Amino acid sequence: MSKKNITLHKLNELQATAISGNDISSSCLYVSALTIAYAGQYAWISLLVVALVLFLFRKIYGEVVGALPLNGGAYNVLLNTASKRTASFAACLTILSYMATAVISAYEAMFYFHDIVHDLPLIPATIMILVIFMMLTIIGIGESAFVAVIIFITHIASLVLLVLSACWFVVQHGTGIFLSNWHLPVTSGGVATALFLGFSAAMLGISGFESSANFVEEQKPGVFPKTLRNMWAVVSFFNPVIALLALAVLPMAAISGHQESLLSFMGEKAGGNWLSHLIVIDAVLVLSGAVLTSYVGVTGLAERITLDRILPNFFLAQNRRGVNYRIVIGFFLLCVSILLVTKGDLASLAGVYTFSFLLVMALFGVGNLLLKAKREKLPRPERATVISVIIAIGFIITAFLGNMRLNLPSFYVFIQYLIPTVLFVLLMLNRVRVIRWLIFAVSYAGQPLQRLVKRTIRPYRTLIKLNSQELVFFTRGDNVAILNRVMIYVEENEATKRLKIVHIANEDSNNDNLKVDIEVLDRAYPDIDINFVEIEGQFGPEMIDRLSEEWGIPKNFMFIGAPGNKFPYHVSELGGVRLIM
Repeated sequence: MSKKNITLHKLNELQATAISGNDISSSCLYVSALTIAYAGQYAWISLLVVALVLFLFRKIYGEVVGALPLNGGAYNVLLNTASKRTASFAACLTILSYMATAVISAYEAMFYFHDIVHDLPLIPATIMILVIFMMLTIIGIGESAFVAVIIFITHIASLVLLVLSACWFVVQHGTGIFLSNWHLPVTSGGVATALFLGFSAAMLGISGFESSANFVEEQKPGVFPKTLRNMWAVVSFFNPVIALLALAVLPMAAISGHQESLLSFMGEKAGGNWLSHLIVIDAVLVLSGAVLTSYVGVTGLAERITLDRILPNFFLAQNRRGVNYRIVIGFFLLCVSILLVTKGDLASLAGVYTFSFLLVMALFGVGNLLLKAKREKLPRPERATVISVIIAIGFIITAFLGNMRLNLPSFYVFIQYLIPTVLFVLLMLNRVRVIRWLIFAVSYAGQPLQRLVKRTIRPYRTLIKLNSQELVFFTRGDNVAILNRVMIYVEENEATKRLKIVHIANEDSNNDNLKVDIEVLDRAYPDIDINFVEIEGQFGPEMIDRLSEEWGIPKNFMFIGAPGNKFPYHVSELGGVRLIM
């Protein structure tokens, strides 16, 4: 049964904002303290610069996802504008980011809860949080969204109470503490250096902004840009304001001494024990909500890359609610493995977290530029200017370099996780070649080893199955140069080498030249089995649905060139057909 038939829920604005917003808004619990540690009294300025960067990315994400409203985020845009290998690299980074986010958020939630239950074993409790949200995700996105909304509303209410209490504290006690902090000497080597390091650290405050793009297909029409606006508004207000109020309520020495629980300590100072306990409970809830965001985001992305045969088809199995439960369980196992290997070492996990999401955002910006260059005629609801995209990418590169300066060992940890992930994806992308090498190598081995390989790996059956998958390219009667580029794309990016070139014709069509061109290409590319099919009718979603069902070819293995402004359908209506030209 297709996902189209069993997807019962589409997320509204509040639900989609809550799922992605829990991740990005959880940064309010730690980013102010982290930024103050490097930028001191200028931390709120660094956080305002981050808000500016996020404002630029609102347009960047809005243009890309508006033009290509499919799950996958950076992977999706690069798949449709660059090569499959480049897109796969973005997918690796995104999955690593989600893994680190889930583990860090679950561990930090239990760390906060440890203040209430002092005998709580952190590692087993963290695994229990991962289990709970794995089960919620398997139940279905509609049900998990309900939980996310409750968490999100509670979190925003708690932050509002904290801000109001801190403002009342300042009204009662004056601005003496803030002025004392303001006149302290800068410890980071000057104001410019303090702002730079503070900005680099503060960029952690926007991690999670990419989440909404990874489950855009589960959102109602028009919801996605509203989630971007809402996430931007939350972090752009609360992060600078909380940093500013922290400097007005607490002396710098007290801030430095309570970095891991600054907000609860600030709440105790401004409102009393009740507010401190409320912030602790809120921290547990919203950090747990960030775990849910990771599950939802990675499920949408992993399903997409599995459909594109980057991951094994094993992961496509769905339960009766339409959830790819094997993806969810696999993600849980990966998270637990990282937790056990690192033993909850947040410094190691933070390295994976920080550098992964910064590179994902940079690649999304690059994808936006490629979309402008290669898909200029593709309709989109809004556009980011080229200069704004370049500036945004420049800010991301600056933050990346800044974080390398702040914590170089964490960068090395990130590389240690990235390399095996990329190698696995490269193995999957080149598995036809690898299987052929295996068959060749085994042919020189003894009979016992040959029988073992044939029984366990079954290379011949796997090779036949991979090569049996057909691809489809819908042509408008394109010239031989365009068709040649299609051949090059298939040869460089796809494991299978069977291609149907389909022309939807009418009674007056004369395709003699097209047939001659295809004969030329058939001789030029002997490894690609080309089959020309001419069909009378009208190209559109109904035709794609019919051919996909008749031929048994998934729509993500069907390609078209980039449509122009007069194309009567939006790309989202074509069911996942890919743009390769």
